[in-house]
This record gives sequence, structure tokens and C-alpha cells, in this order.
Amino acid sequence: MRVIDRLLDLLYPPRCPFCRKLVNRDEGEVCAACRKSLPYVPEAEYMRGVKNTELCVAPLYYEGSVRQSLLRYKFSGITAYGHIYADFIAKSIDETQISCDIITWVPLSRKRLRKRGYDQAEIIAAALGRKLGIPCVRLLAKTKDNPPQSRTGNARARKKNAAGVYACCDREAAENKTVLMVDDIVTTGSTLAECAGVLRKAGCKAAYAAAAAMHRE
Repeated sequence: MRVIDRLLDLLYPPRCPFCRKLVNRDEGEVCAACRKSLPYVPEAEYMRGVKNTELCVAPLYYEGSVRQSLLRYKFSGITAYGHIYADFIAKSIDETQISCDIITWVPLSRKRLRKRGYDQAEIIAAALGRKLGIPCVRLLAKTKDNPPQSRTGNARARKKNAAGVYACCDREAAENKTVLMVDDIVTTGSTLAECAGVLRKAGCKAAYAAAAAMHRE
């Protein structure tokens, strides 16, 4: 271990992003106990019915320590978690042999971005792009500041809430490309379906989706 790493560990002891226990740098960023006990999503449970997409993958269920981790990531500014989620997504991508030309993300509205200071989906998407060696390109813009999907009711209400609030901001980059869209959490897939529809209308060849976690049905 480098001297600088030892000093950093003394100043900022690394903690598992899920259970928050101290971890040894040699065992990685996720503790061994969590790696064994996390609520992994079986490949058979990946979402194949999201409209306008070929497949939606999510490595973890949004519950327990995964839920708490993502809440800290989104609302407490712990952006370092982003690349850890990207590592989990990359394994799901490898399992399903998804092949894409570019990666993009489901964006926040300008208002919410100013308030939060960062776009959590963009951070994951950029880290995933670096991990897979695939360009990460901004293809979507959120044109309206609609209520968060987490505060919306059933699938029909979520679909209505997501309708017409996204636009393609780089048609040239999207045209004739297979795109992988990234978000942090997926519930019904309404937002991803809306974004995929926008990209398909802009000329993209096919759309896949990925999220760090999904709600268990």
C-alpha cells in the first residue's frame, strides 16, 4: 500500500457503503459480509417488459442497507458511492452480454440539479463508461420539473408523471446508436420507458437500461 493511501486511511477510514463498518483497503470497498448478504437480483428477474427498451438490468434490490446507501448517496452528498454502484452494474452488463455504442443517463431538472449540486445518475453513468471503455454522452434533457416519482402512486400515475418531460439534446450522437441509459433506482420503469421512447424517436437503433437497484415486486 502506498504511503499516501495509509495516510488517507488514517484521516478518512474507509467504510463499507452499505453497512458503514470500517473496511480494510485490501478487501475492497465493500465488506466481505455485505458482499455475501446483499439482496442481489437474479438475472431472471431483470425487467424485460419496460416499453421501448430491450432489457433493464439492476444488480440489487432497493431494500435494507442498499436503500440506506442510496439515500445517503442522493441526499447526503456521498458521491464516492457512484463508482461502487457502477461496478455492480458492470457485472450485470457482463452477465447479460449487453453491447452498446454509448452510455447516457436519466437527468435531473435544472432546478433539482442546482439544489442538489450533482446528478446522481450522471456520476454512475460516467463511472460505468470508464469501467467498460464506452463513451458517456449527454443525450437527454429534463424540460420540466415534475414531482419525484417516489412521491407518485401506482404505475399509471408514474407513467403520466414522466410523460413529456424529457427531450433529446443531441440527435446526431443518438442517431443509429445502441444506447444504454443509466438511472439510480428503477420502480415500474415508467421514466426509463419515456426516455427510451424519446431516444428512439431521435433515431437511436436500440435502447437498454440499467440502474443500481430496483424495487422488488
